[in-house]
Amino acid sequence: MTAGALTRLGILGGGQLGWMIALEAQRLGLTTCAMDASPKCPAARAADALVEGELDDMEAAERLAARCDVVTVETEHVDYRLLQRLEERTRVRPSAKVLETVQDRLKERRFLAEHGFPQTRFYELGDDQACADAAAQAPGATIVKGRLGGYDGKGQARAETPDGIAAAWQEIGRAPAVLEDVVPFVKEISVLVARTPDGAVRVFPVAENEHRDHILHVSIAPARISDAVRRRAIDIGVGIAEALDHVGVIATEMFVLDDGEVLVNEIAPRVHNSGHYTFGACVTSQFEQHARAVCGLPLGEPRQMTPAVMLNLLGGLWAAGEPDWTRVLARGPAKLFLYGKTPPRPGRKMGHVLCLDDTLEQALDTANALHGELASAAAGQ
Repeated sequence: MTAGALTRLGILGGGQLGWMIALEAQRLGLTTCAMDASPKCPAARAADALVEGELDDMEAAERLAARCDVVTVETEHVDYRLLQRLEERTRVRPSAKVLETVQDRLKERRFLAEHGFPQTRFYELGDDQACADAAAQAPGATIVKGRLGGYDGKGQARAETPDGIAAAWQEIGRAPAVLEDVVPFVKEISVLVARTPDGAVRVFPVAENEHRDHILHVSIAPARISDAVRRRAIDIGVGIAEALDHVGVIATEMFVLDDGEVLVNEIAPRVHNSGHYTFGACVTSQFEQHARAVCGLPLGEPRQMTPAVMLNLLGGLWAAGEPDWTRVLARGPAKLFLYGKTPPRPGRKMGHVLCLDDTLEQALDTANALHGELASAAAGQ
């Protein structure tokens, strides 16, 4: 490293994202320290050190910051006020301001509106009158989403008609919420952008995402979309990164409509599940790129070298015990990533398989076949 380089990286969060950031950071010659409540978290297997503490533990976070040149996050649910405190003593990337904007769905929606980024129509819900007002304006089906927390569909409820909005809000506990019109999309895609402190930007190939029960099932890269849609999506993703003055990798999930219009669904100011394909399919992975960006190093080449499909492995596949991984390892175009989480639970992300091949169709066939075999084994068939 050059003189004055930032070489000590702190990671708030010890899940699989922190684990893969630490793996790639070490390869660059950086030292890493993760913070997590569990000494057996995935990141503990790769980080040089671990500070034990919940993500709202200010004292533990300050101990992390004291031993690092820069602190980053693997989740947007770290309280931005904790990051504000850390900014008084070290570099924090992304900044507290970024997290303050995106971890509250209403603030995120207002940010998008203020900067002219396309999105679905939304309404603020906070009392019965707001529900009635929204019902009078909503054209049809809507989704109620709690403003704070929630992921993979948690903290959400759908109303098929405007008359059902009040009941949907009741279903999430009458918490402060945002109501969004249901979007008749034909594809879900995501754009991953890496940005440095001086504003340099590199963009990964757009990924196409398929969900099951609100959880990402597969990511297909490159996305099967037109060049016009691709360019529009990239322009939006880069524009959001620049408007937020984000440093690091940031993912923007989007809907593609039948007419080619692209709408922003949500922003994740971190490395992202849909970018796992980059760790094996691209010259530089999203995890290495994030470490480079937050440490002020030159960005790497994001070029994709081979078509790829990433298959999530959820805890339900462990229903009959540890799966027989030889099913995966015996397939040459497949790479297995296991996070080391315990215990396995339905819906919990336990690992993923990266399927690489000459064509997307071949890679997708491999992913579907593997999932079918693993699911059948878990069901005792």
